[in-house]
Amino acid sequence: MAKSTRKAAPKSSRTKSAKKAPWSRSNPRKRAGKASKHLSPAKKSAAKARAKRAGRPYPNLVDNMALASTSKSSKSSKFKSSASKASKKAKTAKESSAKKSAKKKATARKGSAGKKASKKKSSTSKASAKKKSTRATPRKAAAARTSPVRRSSRQPAEKDPRGGLTAAGRKAFAERDGAHLKPGVTKTASQMSPAEMRRKGSWAVRFYGRAKLPALKDKQGQPTRFALSAHAWGEPVPKTEAAARRIAAKGERLLERYRQLKDKGAA
Repeated sequence: MAKSTRKAAPKSSRTKSAKKAPWSRSNPRKRAGKASKHLSPAKKSAAKARAKRAGRPYPNLVDNMALASTSKSSKSSKFKSSASKASKKAKTAKESSAKKSAKKKATARKGSAGKKASKKKSSTSKASAKKKSTRATPRKAAAARTSPVRRSSRQPAEKDPRGGLTAAGRKAFAERDGAHLKPGVTKTASQMSPAEMRRKGSWAVRFYGRAKLPALKDKQGQPTRFALSAHAWGEPVPKTEAAARRIAAKGERLLERYRQLKDKGAA
């Protein structure tokens, strides 16, 4: 058999091409004349845990170098992230200032245009009103004077003009304050249930049985809302203090009758 003509590479070339292991190299900081840095206690404990996971004895250079390199990379990444954040903030500040200036200019233009348009509209509306007033017939003018003014209110009135609250008013109080208000009892004493007697009697004593009564009439001589509340409970609107005291006395009689019926039911 023919011998192979390939020759083995010399050992010296192998060692020159391959890099030395870190433990066989000298400390680069010592060569530069700088003091060597040591790992912090936290990094030492992390290196020890890393060696334990890998099944290596500790202390060793491999795990210490790995922890030292992570600290360098984290510092550089932090520096880069802070620089990028600062550049982003500067960009956003510039953009916001540019937007604000553009908005101010646009609002100024709109305001000037709106003022001009409003002036034109007011002048045209005045001219049209003058024309309509000259064209209006005396019949239409008289009808406009005599016709009552209608209130265009979307929401229903909460207060009854005759006294008390409307259904919409009781609903509004329930939504605002959580109060469960009921309409006043307008039945006669013979038609009332014991609960209705108690309700009307307590109302009458509470309203018109107090020591000092509020005003029953306003400056124009019209009954106040305090006096008109009697209408909501089926009683005549009191014009004098004596009439209000009569309603309070009626309420006391209703409460007394309620107590008698309650005692009979308990017995």
